[in-house]
Amino acid sequence: MDEKPSFRPYLIPAIVLAAIGWLGLILLLNFSLPTLWPRWLLFTLMILALTGTALPATWFINIRFPSHPPAEPFVIVRQAIWVGVYGATLVWLEMGRILTFGIGLALGGGLIAIEYLIRM
Repeated sequence: MDEKPSFRPYLIPAIVLAAIGWLGLILLLNFSLPTLWPRWLLFTLMILALTGTALPATWFINIRFPSHPPAEPFVIVRQAIWVGVYGATLVWLEMGRILTFGIGLALGGGLIAIEYLIRM
């Protein structure tokens, strides 16, 4: 019987990314004005926060639904980064008031399709 991989190698990066991202977002939203550089910092911190938060979920999904060939560690990290990029892109589209349900769904489907084609 195959032994399931441990989450231990991902634990510290997930905690560090999530802590830096979420604490940075809290500080940014409470102590800055919406000028150019804080907006870019918002997107950067959003990617960090969502990537760190999604890392355990992507690991669990890849363990729960194994693929052939099995997902390597960089694949799990890449999938978590996709979640961060997707979230930051949704925030950017909403700031411009052009985000709709269809656009969000199409963007998510496109990112899933890209990941599927990379994994082929």
